Order: sequence, then C-alpha cells, then structure tokens
Amino acid sequence: MQDHYLALGVSSGASLADIKKAYRQQAALHHPDRSTAADAATRFRAIQEAYDILGDEAKREAYDTNRKRNLLDDPLETAREIWADYFRTLT
Repeated sequence: MQDHYLALGVSSGASLADIKKAYRQQAALHHPDRSTAADAATRFRAIQEAYDILGDEAKREAYDTNRKRNLLDDPLETAREIWADYFRTLT
C-alpha cells in the first residue's frame, strides 16, 4: 500500500489547502517534462494518484480508514513499507 501522505510530503492532519499546495509543488518538481530523473514519470503518477485520493473528502476518509485498519492488521509489514518508502525518498 502506497502512503499518499508521504508521496505529497504532508502529514495526515494536513488541510485540503496544504494538500493542494504540496501537490502543485511536487508535480512541478517531478513532472516528466521538467525533471531529468529516470523515475520522474513514475513519481509524477504517484503524486497524481495521491492528490486524487487526498483531494476528495470521501476518498480521503475511506483511505484513512483503510490505512488505520492496515496498521492494526499487520503492523510489522506496514512499518517495513513506511520505512522503505521513506528511504526511497532520500535517494
């Protein structure tokens, strides 16, 4: 499961305005036409998907509910994914 908050670089308590601002910044940074990084298109799609979900209140609520449930279902696997995503953003 991809962490959409991490993709946009915002906290789970971020307002809709903060999410929109982060989306615009990340999209401009990782847009395939602007970025020469090999994974720019993949990161751009992840940013678009994150905004699609977090920018819609109903989708965000469903995502948050699922996210909380997954943390309780398999916390070790969730922790591994969170750390892997975190370290991926550092490279």
